[in-house]
Amino acid sequence: MLESTDSSDDGPGDLPPIPGKRYFTIGEVSELCGVKPHVLRYWEQEFPQLKPAKRRGNRRYYQRHDVIMVRQIRNLLYDQGFTIGGARLQLSGEGAKQDLNQTHQILRQMRAELEDVLQLLRR
Repeated sequence: MLESTDSSDDGPGDLPPIPGKRYFTIGEVSELCGVKPHVLRYWEQEFPQLKPAKRRGNRRYYQRHDVIMVRQIRNLLYDQGFTIGGARLQLSGEGAKQDLNQTHQILRQMRAELEDVLQLLRR
């Protein structure tokens, strides 16, 4: 697996960079975003944008865009002082702008990963 990282601009500098993985467990997302697993499960109910894939045993598997969304929600609630309802409105009101930012972040990460693969193939 590639070891490249992506430092997201969505959260405070004290959060670790997001590793170059496809899927993350709820424990990994908890550590990457600085929130407890039960908070993540609650946010899934409150924010329709947050929908991790569920596999056998009802285990959650978050993708990169989910981790970025959790960091955005955390920023709105913890750093900017929004209520749950206010954060929900903020996310839906700026949905197009945030989708574009997420797309740019994902594309930058994919490009870095593809460049890594290309270097491996040239060896």
